[in-house]
Amino acid sequence: MPAIKGINRINDYAFKRILGSEEGKEALLGFLNAVLKFPPGKELISIELIDRELDPEYLLDRGARLDILARAADGTLINIEVQVVNKYNIDQRILYYWGRVYCGQLTSGDVFNKLKKTISIVLLAFNWFKDIRYYRSFHLKDDETGDIFTDLLEVHILEINKVKVINRKPKDNLEAWMVYFSNLEGKEMEEIAMENAAIRKALTIEEMFWQSEKERRFYELREKAILEERSAIVEARAEGETIGEARGEAKGRVEKTQEAICKFMSKRFGIAPGEIMPKVKQMTNLEILDHVMEELFAANTVEEAQAIIHDGLGKSLQ
Repeated sequence: MPAIKGINRINDYAFKRILGSEEGKEALLGFLNAVLKFPPGKELISIELIDRELDPEYLLDRGARLDILARAADGTLINIEVQVVNKYNIDQRILYYWGRVYCGQLTSGDVFNKLKKTISIVLLAFNWFKDIRYYRSFHLKDDETGDIFTDLLEVHILEINKVKVINRKPKDNLEAWMVYFSNLEGKEMEEIAMENAAIRKALTIEEMFWQSEKERRFYELREKAILEERSAIVEARAEGETIGEARGEAKGRVEKTQEAICKFMSKRFGIAPGEIMPKVKQMTNLEILDHVMEELFAANTVEEAQAIIHDGLGKSLQ
């Protein structure tokens, strides 16, 4: 089955429709088994989708979260999501959403032993960790012995960009799925699909998805929202860096003026910098510091100089 040219498979709407639909369950099971690495004979063979219908207007919301929530036969909850934009708080977001799914199992009057294992699988379209590994799994363990405290919490993080630099055939099913999500097209994608039935199914669903005018329209709405969100974050970060640079420059000027005052007091009146610096350091307003410096040039005695500094300190503390 040829790949659809140009589709962004980590567009969260397309991702949800391809893997989170009833017809896409075969593909979803293949992906989950590749990520969760069950022992032979213990693989997932069925999955229940716990879904909500989407309001089309919701697709334009830059903060919308289009995840897939599923339940395994033993009650384990599995939440799968794509994070396309780096919001610089992915660790906190993952824990927050895991907690919401885990705690959402209980209603008023329920007992804690009803809580089932909850797994979060997060695909990142940006690099979060510094090394070259594209897959990580996290559990709650004893720091010293490695003993599992509980198996109810499990987090898997997949960094898609790190697969794009691999110039070889996928070594296993997980790597094949990572290559699929990296938007590989053409003959190489077809060869991978020929060896992986679940990915082949995903490509079939992808083609059905792309042939629907309605689905393409919703897909494009999400692409627009994602682009706007990315642009907003880039602009906010650039603005923050500019403000930070300005603050850093101002701080540097404050520190230089403080040092100049102390040096002047030392050379003109013989007062050690260490003696006067604690007071001068309390003056952080550059305008006040500049005024103190100007007044000191006109001071004739150490008493006058100390009075000028005392007056400047008083204005700073007001």
